[in-house]
This record gives sequence, structure tokens and C-alpha cells, in this order.
Amino acid sequence: MKQIYLDYNATTPIDKEVANTMRPFLDDYFGNPSSSHTYGVKSKLAVEKARMQVAQLLNCDSSEIVFTSGGTESNNYAIKGIAFANQDKGNHIITSSVEHPAVFEVCKYLERFGFEITYLPVDEFGIINIEDLKAAIRPTTILISIMHANNEVGSIQPIAEIAELINGKGIYFHTDAAQSIGKIDADVKSLGVDLLSIAGHKLYAPKGIGALYIRNGVQLEKLMHGADHEQNLRAGTENVLEIVGLGKACEIAKINLKANSQHYKKTRDYLHQILKDAFPDIKLNGHPEMRLPNTLSLSFPRVEANALIDRLDGVAASAGAACHSESIDVSTVLEAMLVPLDYAMGTIRFSTGRGSTMTDMKIAAEEIIATVKSLMPKEESSAKVDVRDSNEIKLTHYTHGLGCACKLEPHKLEQVLKTLPAIFDPLVLVGTETSDDATVYKLTDDLALVQTLDFFTPIVDDPYQFGAIAAANALSDIYAMGAKPIFALNIVGFPKDILPLSVLEQILRGAHDKAKEAGISVLGGHTIEDAEPKYGMVVSGLIHPNKIIRNKGAIPGDVLVLTKPLGTGILSTAIKRGMLEADLIKEISQRMSELNKTAAELMINYRVHACTDVSGFGLLGHLREMSKASECDVSINFEQLPFIRETKNMATAGIIPGGTFNNLEYVREDVDFGNHGRTDQLLLSDAQTSGGLLIAMPEEDAIKYLKDLHKSAIADAKIIGKFTEQGKGKIKIV
Repeated sequence: MKQIYLDYNATTPIDKEVANTMRPFLDDYFGNPSSSHTYGVKSKLAVEKARMQVAQLLNCDSSEIVFTSGGTESNNYAIKGIAFANQDKGNHIITSSVEHPAVFEVCKYLERFGFEITYLPVDEFGIINIEDLKAAIRPTTILISIMHANNEVGSIQPIAEIAELINGKGIYFHTDAAQSIGKIDADVKSLGVDLLSIAGHKLYAPKGIGALYIRNGVQLEKLMHGADHEQNLRAGTENVLEIVGLGKACEIAKINLKANSQHYKKTRDYLHQILKDAFPDIKLNGHPEMRLPNTLSLSFPRVEANALIDRLDGVAASAGAACHSESIDVSTVLEAMLVPLDYAMGTIRFSTGRGSTMTDMKIAAEEIIATVKSLMPKEESSAKVDVRDSNEIKLTHYTHGLGCACKLEPHKLEQVLKTLPAIFDPLVLVGTETSDDATVYKLTDDLALVQTLDFFTPIVDDPYQFGAIAAANALSDIYAMGAKPIFALNIVGFPKDILPLSVLEQILRGAHDKAKEAGISVLGGHTIEDAEPKYGMVVSGLIHPNKIIRNKGAIPGDVLVLTKPLGTGILSTAIKRGMLEADLIKEISQRMSELNKTAAELMINYRVHACTDVSGFGLLGHLREMSKASECDVSINFEQLPFIRETKNMATAGIIPGGTFNNLEYVREDVDFGNHGRTDQLLLSDAQTSGGLLIAMPEEDAIKYLKDLHKSAIADAKIIGKFTEQGKGKIKIV
């Protein structure tokens, strides 16, 4: 099903006319604009034509346009350029509290060089107060940077009024117009600005191209150094293909500005009216009139934005807040506007464009209404919610976190555990003192009961596979202690008014089949109604009291064996975002549903000093528990770590679950990462679901153990490190 696109503020498609204008410069005209031969001349003429087209849209001279790689570079060049070129005149810059990160982060950067930044507050509509600006101006003020229109709520700032206020004061004025170009008039003479930033992909040109208007006479410190391209203002061979596209997009925007603006507003207001009729208490964010014609930021009270976005299969939009198990991350814009939390957490930005139709708005509204009602508390939703057909369901769309990545932050869990009373029962052989994942209770001199509980939210879309993975994950804690499982109980949370019971049946079937593979039965359990599906097991096992394997006991000289590859947290996040091929999704599901039974049964034939399984706290989190409990330092060889294919590529692309970031912060003080950068650090901290066993054992035993594992088709098992010396449990990555 093709989604209805309502995220034009994020990016726009390339206009067909723009693409056709660009095509000859992809196929035929490839010359360097700096070359004097015919090939170069054609490219040079194309660049200058585009410069003129951009200038005509802004009502300025062509010489005042410099091409950049996009809006972010334009903002960086404008702000840093003015700041460093005018340090002798002052060090004070004024901006607003609702700027895009491409302005806000630049200002934060400049603070490191002694510049003082004033971040102006905004009113409930996201607009600055001119009196606040007037009061903020100092004799040392050299620059004011206020966006033309906000990317989240669309509110338009009083740019011309600001320019009039500072006229003759010797203060430069920059505006980020990435969102306004092509939607409202942006005549630089009427606005009165000295610098103005453009981002091509916001007005139907390609990504990776932008422009900066620099009023004649304004001097900037260079951002890019090299040859004398772009009037000796921005070094680097011009991106002719995309410059041509930007020029054509600006020409089209100028010709059709009024008609497009009316179309944007018509479709936006129609969508708003339908949603307002269905939910009278929704809140419009941004000024009701002084707002971009295409932008509609709405807050649905007591609904979580990311849950709504996840379940909108037929609508593409953006969330204004991200809700996690431990926190709610509200956008800085909504915070600055003082939007109440119960509204802010349910904020969605819809933005219309040239391709939006009235029919699309009606269809989109119908799905939005149905989905919002399914997420509202029962007492507030009077309408019956249609339960989805199980064949249409993607289970990960019904949860906020994924698998073990949704667990409570490790340091917070440790804080809570420390507040619990000490255990005095002498028959408790393993409790909470060393962060083992299971508890052991002595029954007789020859027998002890091992018990563990694990449950989490869906990590794959297929209900049967989710059940199997959750069961394998729960059983893993029993295997890690060297015990034999004997039976299990279900623990279930399920949104019965949203998902059909057939989905629950498939989850339980997957879990029961996995339990059967482990040689045990599932003997009942407990269920509750929950807003999101959750599943896990309480598993009981038996072991001789003298044969318990704990996560403490590693000694210098022991090596570390890991029996399964890493990457399930990152790759599961990629699955949820639809970024992986079907064959890799199948491979990941199979790996997570593989029992650690064989690895555990082979392990007990050797001298094992410590063992744990790798799950929600990641490799480093669980290794930290082992090294701390063993009071032994350890070294990990990064190159020896096994990763599921595509894990590193996805991590490089920034596809990281929130739990992985939490894990990294948890272990950072105890890990020496050496020369390994942030991506490697996140790979090592990735929150795993149903990961492998992590075993400390003598090297000679480990070599034999690996041979046994490989014979048993556990081919990815590897020695990944070594315990080096007694210490405080520090970890070194080499």
C-alpha cells in the first residue's frame, strides 16, 4: 500500500520538470565550470543561469548568491562567517529558542570560542517578542539570526520588523529560510536581511544543494578554503547537476508561488477540519494565521506520538515527541512554547505539498482518526475501534521500544536494587548481589532450584517468531548457569481491543514450540491487558548446588568465548524502519530463536569459571557485571567480534535503538575504548535479544570447546578476549 505523504517539511520529491532540466548534466554536460574549453563553458553558463534563477526568486543580484551543499552549510557559513570576521567589533549573538539545530548547534559551538549567545524566548505560538529582542541588544552585538518560519509548527517570525529595529545599528541580520522558500514570499529587500539560507530539498530540488544570499558589502570569514570558486567565497568544484536543479526549482517556485500557497493551505485546512470535528480537544501548535500555509502541527492529548506514527501504515508524517519506557523526549520547539506535556507527547506534524489532494486528505484523516481512537484510554474513546486483520499486522508497530532494548536503564535498575533489603535466607545460593539473571534456591544437598523471568516487547513483526524468540531468551538464563530447565509459565501483556486474539495465539504457539524444543512444557501463566503486546516466560530449572555457574569467578589468564554474533538490537531497529531485505530478516529471526541449549550442554564438559548470556545490557554491560563481580580486568579484541551481516553498515547509518545509547553511558567509566570511535562503541553496547553465552574459561579448554561448537554447527562462536589481571573489573578494547 502506497502511503499518503504528509511530510513535505522534511523533504520534497524532485519536481519532474527539475529532473528533466538536470538530466543533460548527468548524461552529456560533464565539464568542470572552471575549465576554458567548450565542455567547461557549457557547465559555467548553466551554473550562472541557475544563480540568476535563485536571485530572481529572492529579488537580489546574482552576485549575492553563493551555492552551498544545503541549508546546514549555509547557516554555518553565515553565522560562523560573521562571527569570526567581526570578533574585533563584538562577541554577542542573538538567536531564538526555536531555531533548527543547524543554527542552534552552531551557536553552541561558538560559545566555546568566547562568543556570548542570547536565546530569545517565544510566546505560545512560537514567535519572539520584539521588545525582548530590543532589550537583548548590547553594544557588543554583531549578529542576529532568527528563522523566517519554523519547521515544526510553521510560525512566521516578524523578520521585516526586526530588520527595521536594527537598521543603522551595525548589526548583521541572518535568517534561515529553508522552510519558507517556495511557500511564502521571501524578497530579501522587503525582509531587510543581510544573509538568507536556502535548502534545495525543501522546494522540490535535490538533496545536498543549497544557497546563501550575502548582501553586497557583507564580509564573511571563509568556511571552505581552497581555490577561488564561487567568487572566492566558497572553495570546491561546483555541483553543476544539482545547482541546475536548484535554479529550475526556484524558477518554478517564483512562477507558481501564489497558486501553490493557496493549494497548500486548502489541503492543510481540510485535513485540520476533519480531525478537529473528530477530536474537538486537539491542540493546534503555531500561530493560527501567521503560519506557513502547508504546516499543521497537532497535539492529541494522552496519545503517544511515536506509537501513533508507528501505526499509521497509510500516512507518512513526523512526531514531535519520542516516548520511551523511562522518559518522554519532547522537541525543543514545543518545550520553548510551553506546550503542556500531555499534549506535547502526542504531537504530530503534518505538512502538505504539491502532490497533496483533497481525496488524500480525507483518506489520511480516516486512518488518523481510527488510529488515535485505538490509542486513547478506553474511557475517553466512545467509538468502537476496528480490530485489525492478523494478516495485515506488523507487530513492531504496536510497541515503543524493541525487545530487550526497551528494558530499564541499567544504572537506574542498580539504584533500585540497592534499596531492597538484604537477603538472609541461607538457602538462597544466588540472589541479586552479583547481577546474575537467575536466582538459585537450595532444596537439598544434591538439588537446587533455578528460576528466572524475562519478558519484553516485539522485536520482529511475525507473532509466531516473536513468541519463539521470547521463549529462547527466557530459557537462556537457565542455560547460562549450567542448569537444566524443567518447566515454564507464560507472562503476557496484550491489547485485546486493538489486536485480534489470533495474534496472541500465534505468539503462544511460537513460544510453546520453542519450549518443546527445549524439552519442557509451558504449564499456564498470567495475562494482563496492556496498551502494547509483551511476552515472556518464568522458567524453572534444576542443578546440583556445587555445579552452579555464575557471572563471577573469572581469573587472570581466562579467555572469553562468545557463542552467538552481535547486532540484534541494531538490526531489529532496522527491521522496524523497513530497511532490511526479507532474507536477512529471516536470518535474524532464526538466530534470535536459536536456543543456547547445545552451547550450554557442551560447556559443562569443561572448566568454566564464569558465564552469563548477552541480552538487554549489551556485550559490554554483561561483561562489566562479570569483570566487576570477578574483580578481574579484561581485554577485548574488537576485530575478533562476530557481527551479523549489515550490523556495522546500519550502525554507521545511525540506526541505533535507545537502549544501546543507555548501555554505552552505563559502561563508559569502566571501559577504555582506545582509538575506537562512537560507532564501534555503540556496536559493543548494542542491546541484544536472545544473544549468545559469554563464557570465561582457560584457553586450552576454550580451544577444545570451540571445536565442539563448530562440529555442532555453532559456527560463529569465537574467542573475543582475555582476562588480564586482578583489578577493579576494567575493560580495555584493542
